[in-house]
Amino acid sequence: MNILKETYNNKKIFVTGHTGFKGAWLVRWLHQIGATVKGYALPAEPSSLFYKMKGEYFCESVHGDIRDAAKLKKELHDFEPDFVFHLAAQSLVRESYRDPLYTYAANTLGTAHLLDALRGLQKKCTVVVITTDKVYENLERRAPYKETDRLGGYDPYSASKACTEIITQSYQRAFFHADHYEEHEVAIATARAGNVIGGGDWAVDRLIPDIVRGLEKRETIVLRCPMAVRPWQHVLEPLYGYLLLGRALERHPFDFAEGWNFGPEISDNLTVEEVVQRSLDVWGSGRYEVQATDDHFHEANLLRLDIEKVKTRLHWRPVFSADVAIEKTIAWYRDYLNERMPAGDLVLRDIEEYEEKERGDGGAVSGER
Repeated sequence: MNILKETYNNKKIFVTGHTGFKGAWLVRWLHQIGATVKGYALPAEPSSLFYKMKGEYFCESVHGDIRDAAKLKKELHDFEPDFVFHLAAQSLVRESYRDPLYTYAANTLGTAHLLDALRGLQKKCTVVVITTDKVYENLERRAPYKETDRLGGYDPYSASKACTEIITQSYQRAFFHADHYEEHEVAIATARAGNVIGGGDWAVDRLIPDIVRGLEKRETIVLRCPMAVRPWQHVLEPLYGYLLLGRALERHPFDFAEGWNFGPEISDNLTVEEVVQRSLDVWGSGRYEVQATDDHFHEANLLRLDIEKVKTRLHWRPVFSADVAIEKTIAWYRDYLNERMPAGDLVLRDIEEYEEKERGDGGAVSGER
C-alpha cells in the first residue's frame, strides 16, 4: 500500500496557507490520497493556482487571517485534526522590505497563534511547521548549511522565519516536551525547504513566474542577480518530504521533533541565469537581459542546503533533477496557457508522474522505517 495513503487516508488534516502556491499543491495531493482537509488562509487571489484549479472542491476552505488568534483557535478546535501543516506566511523577500511589520506579524506571531491554539486541543496531533532555507545566518559560504548551523536573517523575511524556528522550539520545550508527551500528545517538527518551482505560481518577484510572464508577452526578461545560487527544486519534492516527516513524527514523536532540510543535490544548485537559460531552451524562444536595480534591497548571492540528515533518517531524496524540474514546470505553464488541460488536471498529472517516478527509482517509497 502507498505509504502516504497508509498514513493520511481518512485522516483530518488542517492546512494553514492552503490558498498559496505550495498550499494548493498540498491540498490537491492530500485529497488524492483520501484525506479530509480543512484549509485556513486569506481568500485566494483570482490569479492564484488555488482559484484556477477550483481548490474549494478539494477541501473545506475557511477564509481567515493567521494573525486572528481567536478565529484560528476556534477553527482548529472545531475540526480536531490529526495532522497540521503550517504554511501560512508572507513569503517574499522583497515584499518583506516593503512591509516588514506585516511580515513579522504574519510569520512570527502567526506561528505563535497556531502553536498556542494547540495547547488546548486535547487530542493527539502531529504538526509540521514550514519555514525556509533562509533561516540560516547566511555567510555566503560554499559549504551547505546543516540543521545545526546558526539561525539568523538579514532581510525581514529571513529573520521572521528564523524567529519562527525559535518560537517553535520554545513551545516544544515549554508546552510540548517529549517527557510529557502522554499528557499533551502533540509532536512538532520544522521543515526548511529551498527555492521551489512548479506550475501555477504567479507571484510577483519570483523567478519562474517572471520568466513565464515575459515569454507569454514576448517581452525581454529582466534579471536582477544573474549569478545568485539557490537550491532550486520542484514543488512536489519538499511536499513529499513534509508528508514523510509527518508520517515519521506521528509514529515516533520523540525522534523526529526537530528541524529538517529539504533541498536538491548540491550538483543541482543553479544560478539564476542558468535557470532562465534552461527555461528558454524548454520554451523554444525568449530573451533576457541583466539590469541593475536602484532599490538597494539586499539579497543573498549564495545559499546551499545539506540534505544528508533527511536522506539518512527519513529515507527521502530528490526525485527530479534540476533540468527535469525546470522542464516539467515550463511544460505545465505552456500546457495551461495553450488550454490543453485545466489547472487542476495539470497538478494531478504532475503528482501522478512524481509518484510513479519515485516508486520506479526506489526513492523514499518506504519512508521512515
